[in-house]
Amino acid sequence: MGNKGDQVTLSIASAGLSVSKTAKKLSFFGTTISNFYREWSKKEKISSEQFSSCKYFVHAKSQGKWPELKPCCSVFKVTENEKKVAGRKEKKEAVQTPPPVIMFPGSGRNITKGLRRQKRDWVIPPINVAENSRGPFPQMLVSIRSDQDQDISIRYSITGVGADQPPNEVFSIDPVLGKMFVTKPLDREHRSSYHLRAHAVDMNGNQVENPIDLYIFVIDMNDNRPEFKNQVYNGSVDEGSKPGTYVMHLSAFDADDNTTANGMVRYRILSQTPHSPIPNMFTINSETGDIVTVAPGLDREKVSQYTIIVQATDMEGNLNFGLSNTATAIITVTDINDNPPMLTSRTFSGEVPENRVDVVVANLTVIDADQPHSPNWNAIYRIISGDPSGHFTIRTDPISNDGMVTVVKPVDFEMNRAFMLTVVVSNQAHLATGIQSSLQSTAGVTISVQDVNEPPYFPTNPKHIRFEEGVPAGTSLTTFSASDPDRLQMQQIIRYSKLNDPADWLSINRSNGQIVTTAMLDRESVYVKNNIYEATFLATDNGSPAASGTGTLQIYLIDINDNPPALIPKESQICERTYRSINGVNITAADADTDPNAGPFVFELPTFPTTIRRNWTISRISGDFARLSLRYQIYLEPGVYEVPVIVSDSGNPPLSNRSVIKVKVCPCDENGDCTTLGAVAAAGLGTGAIISILICIIILLSMVLLFVVWIKRREKERQTKQLLIDPEDDVRDNILKYDEEGGGEEDQDYDLSQLQQPDSLEHIISKPPGVRRVDERPIIPESQYPIRPVVPHPGDIGDFIHEGLRAADNDPTAPPYDSLLVFDYEGSGSTAGSVSSLNSSSTGDQDYDYLNDWGPRFKKLADMYGGGDDD
Repeated sequence: MGNKGDQVTLSIASAGLSVSKTAKKLSFFGTTISNFYREWSKKEKISSEQFSSCKYFVHAKSQGKWPELKPCCSVFKVTENEKKVAGRKEKKEAVQTPPPVIMFPGSGRNITKGLRRQKRDWVIPPINVAENSRGPFPQMLVSIRSDQDQDISIRYSITGVGADQPPNEVFSIDPVLGKMFVTKPLDREHRSSYHLRAHAVDMNGNQVENPIDLYIFVIDMNDNRPEFKNQVYNGSVDEGSKPGTYVMHLSAFDADDNTTANGMVRYRILSQTPHSPIPNMFTINSETGDIVTVAPGLDREKVSQYTIIVQATDMEGNLNFGLSNTATAIITVTDINDNPPMLTSRTFSGEVPENRVDVVVANLTVIDADQPHSPNWNAIYRIISGDPSGHFTIRTDPISNDGMVTVVKPVDFEMNRAFMLTVVVSNQAHLATGIQSSLQSTAGVTISVQDVNEPPYFPTNPKHIRFEEGVPAGTSLTTFSASDPDRLQMQQIIRYSKLNDPADWLSINRSNGQIVTTAMLDRESVYVKNNIYEATFLATDNGSPAASGTGTLQIYLIDINDNPPALIPKESQICERTYRSINGVNITAADADTDPNAGPFVFELPTFPTTIRRNWTISRISGDFARLSLRYQIYLEPGVYEVPVIVSDSGNPPLSNRSVIKVKVCPCDENGDCTTLGAVAAAGLGTGAIISILICIIILLSMVLLFVVWIKRREKERQTKQLLIDPEDDVRDNILKYDEEGGGEEDQDYDLSQLQQPDSLEHIISKPPGVRRVDERPIIPESQYPIRPVVPHPGDIGDFIHEGLRAADNDPTAPPYDSLLVFDYEGSGSTAGSVSSLNSSSTGDQDYDYLNDWGPRFKKLADMYGGGDDD
C-alpha cells in the first residue's frame, strides 16, 4: 500500500485470494479491506470475485468521503498508458485535495472543512507515511488545530523521537498554522513507527489544550531483496533414496514487512547440474525452502554430486513485481553398500616353506565399485574350508583392499604337502536391502608346502632327573638324545654339544648324548636355584644346510648333611648385673642344608675353659632358639667377652660347630638398656679416661677456632694495607696485586721500551724524598755504587754476566744472594730485542773454560760446557 498526499494506491497482487484473507493482511487508515468491500459493494455493485481477482486504484478523498475503488484490469497487468493516466490523476487530486485536519479534543464549534472535531475520548487514527518517498520535502502530513485558535493566538509544537529526540528533525511543524511535515525519506527497515505528542500553548507558553498522541506508521515498500545467509549450501542424500526423501533446507531473509507481500518469500529451483538421470531429480517447497527428491535413480557410482541453483523471490513469488536472489545448493550423493566385492579370479595359488610363520603366501585381488576406504568398500576375507587346524589367516591390505594369505601356525611337509582353501569375501558393512551377493565373492586357493631341513628336537624338553648332591666326578646321570623330524629325507647323523653349563659340572657324549659329571654336584652352590641345576645342550644334524635344536636338562639335587650349623648372632650385649631383670641373649643357628639335616639344633657350652660354664649358662627356648645368660648373682666387669658355643644339627650323622659370640657387658638403666657411658666403659675405658678424652676434644676445637680467627684477621689486614709506605719500610719481595687483566699486548698500546733498564737515573734522583711506592727503586747517589753495564758487548756473554754479579754483590739495595737475578738486556733494534747473540755449540766453537772461574754458583754450568774432563 502506498500513500502520496491524500491519494492511496492499493495493489492486490495474488490471484484467487478471498476478501477475508486479504483483509487480514492489508489495511487503509485503520479500516480493513473487508469494510471497503462492504461499503463499496453497496455503492459500486462490486462482486467478491471481481474484488479478489483484479488490481484496483483506491482514491482517498477528503471531507470524510469513502475512497473510490476503480478496477484497472482483470488479468493482473497494467498497461503503461493506464499507469501514466493514473499518475496524472493522482497528482492532480493531490494538489486539489487538502490534507486531513486533526483537532484537539474539547468543546467548540464544528469545523466545516477538514476532519470533524474529535471528542476527548477518541483515539487519533495513525498517520501512514510510505517509506522511500521521493518528495518534494518537506512533505505535509496533517494539520493540527485547536478550536480556540479563533479567540487567541496558538503556538503548536511536537515532541518525541524524530522531533526533538534523536533522530532529530525527521518531523517538523509550523508553529502558527499547525501543519506537520516529514522532512526526509523514511526507511521502515530502520524504524517502522514513531510516537509523537502534539502541544498547543498560548503566546505566554501556557498550555491551551491537553497534548495529543500522534502515531506515525511507515508503510512498507518492496525495497529489499531476499538475502540468503550463505551463497553455497551443502546437503547430502543416500543413493537409491525413494522419491520424497528430505535432502536439505535453504532459507532467505527479506527485510521488508513479512505480513505483506513485500516480505513473503517463495523459492524455486532454476537449474540442476548434471541432468542425469533426469533434469528434475529434486524439488523445493516454495514456502519452507525444503529440498526433497522427486524421482528415483540416484546412483553414486554414476553421479556423485548435484549442483542446484535456487531462486528466492518476494511478493509471494511474483516474478513481475517481486525482487529475487539466488543461492547454490550442492547435494552430495552418499554411498550405500549396493555393490558386493568381487574377486578378480576364481582360483589363486601360493607356496610356503614348512615351519615358517608370519609370511604371506598368496595375494587375493578384489574389485568393489563402492566408495573407497569406506565400510562399504573395505573387504573382509574368511576361510570357510580346507584349513581345519588354523594354519592360515587372511589379512586385508588397507590401501589396496587385497587379501594377504598369511601363515600363523607352522606347517609340516611330512604331515601336509598341500592345502586347498575355500575363501569368501564380504564388506565391512552389510549389503543394502535388496542387493544379493555375487558368485564372484568365493574363490579357491591352493597352497603348496615346500620341504626344508628341519632341526633335531628333544622329545622331552626340558628333561627332569633327581640325584643326591656330592656324587663324584665321572658319574653317569642320563642319556639326553634328540630326534630328526625329516623322515622323508635320507637318514641324518646327529651330533651333541654343550651349550650352557654354568658350574661346568657336566659333559655330553658327542654321538649318543650321554650326560656324565665332571665335578662334584653341590646343592648349596650359587648356580643352584630352588634345588635345581639347569644345563642346555645342542643337537645338530648334517643336513644341507645344517640345522640344530636345543634341549634343557634340569637336575634336582637331593640334600645331604654336608654343612655344619653356624651360630647367630656373632655379637650382642648384656647387663652387668642379672638381678635387675631377666638378662640374656637369644641365639639361634643357620644351616646351609635343609630338613632333616638342619634344625632342631642343640646348643651347649664347652667344658674348657672352666670359667665359661662358671659364669654363663644356656637354656633351651625351642628347637631352633636358646638363651645365653649370666649365671644368677654373677657380676662381671664391663667389657667384651668371647663366649664359645657348640652347635649341633639334626643330620644323620649330626654335624657340630664351635662358634664364638662376643658379648658386651655394660651398665644398664632401669629399663635394662645399656647406657652411653656404659657402652663406652664396656669397650675398655674408664670414667676418667672418657672425661680426659672429652677435655682434649674441647681444647682441640678451641685451637682450631682461634687459628681460623687469626687467619681471617690477617687476611683483613692484608687487604687494608696501604700501597704507599715510608722508605724505611721498603721490602723488596712485596707482591702487589692489581685486580686487572688486560687483553694482551696486541690489544693495548703499551710502550715496551719502558721495560728496559733506563740509561739514566736522573728522573729518580731528582724525585724529592718522602713517601714512595714499595716497588720503586730506592733513591741513592749513583756515584756511590758501581753501575751495571747498560749495553754489554754482544760477543762476550761472560763479561756481561760477571759485571751484573759484581754490581749486585756491591749493591746493598739488591735482593738477597739466594734470589733470582734478572738481566734485562735483549739486544738492540726493537722494543723486544733479538736473542740471536746466544749461539748454541752447534753454530761454532767457543771456549767456556772461564766458567770455572766464576765460583760455586756456575759450577754446574762449567761442568756442562767447560773443557774439563767429564766426571
